[in-house]
Amino acid sequence: MAPNEIDAIRALLSSKPRPVGWAARRERLDEVGSLWAPASDIAFEPADMNGAPGEWSIAPGSDASRVLLFFHGGGYCSGSIVSHRRMVTEAGRAARARTLAVGYRLAPEYPFPAALEDGLKAWRYLRDQGIDADRIAVGGDSAGGGLTVALINHLRGAGEEPPACAWLVSPWTDLTMSGATLETKDAVDPLIHKDYLRELATAYLAGSVDPKDPRVSPLYADLRGFPPVLIQVGAAETLLDDATRFAAAAGAANVSTTLEIWPHMIHAWPIWNAHLQPGRAALINAGGFIARHI
Repeated sequence: MAPNEIDAIRALLSSKPRPVGWAARRERLDEVGSLWAPASDIAFEPADMNGAPGEWSIAPGSDASRVLLFFHGGGYCSGSIVSHRRMVTEAGRAARARTLAVGYRLAPEYPFPAALEDGLKAWRYLRDQGIDADRIAVGGDSAGGGLTVALINHLRGAGEEPPACAWLVSPWTDLTMSGATLETKDAVDPLIHKDYLRELATAYLAGSVDPKDPRVSPLYADLRGFPPVLIQVGAAETLLDDATRFAAAAGAANVSTTLEIWPHMIHAWPIWNAHLQPGRAALINAGGFIARHI
């Protein structure tokens, strides 16, 4: 990595004041996430997943029978197919698989369980297409990582076959916000801070769900029987403890768990893979992990 690459991303993120209001926050995340367009060789196709919007993408040479189902981050309140398009498509290229990005409903307009319901719609859509569970990987970043775990746990609880593996980037796994790095990494994280997370959690839970409920805080879930999981997290982010504690919980439950802590990286750094070598490297690692399991 060139020494100034991550500094350039930090400068991009701090180039404007933090927006106020849900609409402005959503616009800003779409703006910074889509600054670099997906590669010109990616083919796209919209999907209607039983009422939930989605987007198929595939890179040349990929196996269309293998699918990465992806949930974007944004604290359950922002983020979109647009903001994460470059990250999703390059992950699919690395995994040599089709990707299906999910545009799930956002809080506060649609609090829990709307996002999980849309995740289930996407899963049912894939299965109704005749795609076997062991040909599907599920992944997401930040809140999308938490949603990934919530979906898989729901499937296991219902006695359904889970996906082949899970990929979590900077996952938000604890809406009680008890991780020590929320304090110790606050000064170096340019994006995620405790007060901001508290606002997001309040919007998502809408006063009706215990923040320790494993459906919203998968750190507290029973993970026995969970499929193999790859967790990638930056050393310079406040959610570092959310990732490391989840990895420990998964390992203690005899889940095949791979934890990568990337030096100097910030929250969800693979979004900016077009101009960030560690972002590209993380996606290559994720692609290899997914390809081995599906």
